[in-house]
Amino acid sequence: MSFLGRGSAPSAGGINHERVDMATQELDMITDIFNRLVSSCHAKCISSRYAEGDLNKGESVCIDRCVSKFFEVNKKVGEKMQAVGAAAGGGATPGAFTSL
Repeated sequence: MSFLGRGSAPSAGGINHERVDMATQELDMITDIFNRLVSSCHAKCISSRYAEGDLNKGESVCIDRCVSKFFEVNKKVGEKMQAVGAAAGGGATPGAFTSL
């Protein structure tokens, strides 16, 4: 069974447009998360004056910690949103936030 609907019973056009739209939205969310991660950790860990072509030890360690913290917070926020959604009777659905 294909994610885009090609392995299941195809619609008249052969492509399940609802699934394509869902995949596009998820890709947009993941791209946004990645861009915010890069922007945040770059601003925090990398000097605006580039002295070397590669990261030095301190920058590398800072980037590792920043990325780890970013994903940990992202996971906690996703879990909290699911809990609030479930408590409100919405039956939370897993999304991009919890799959990272």
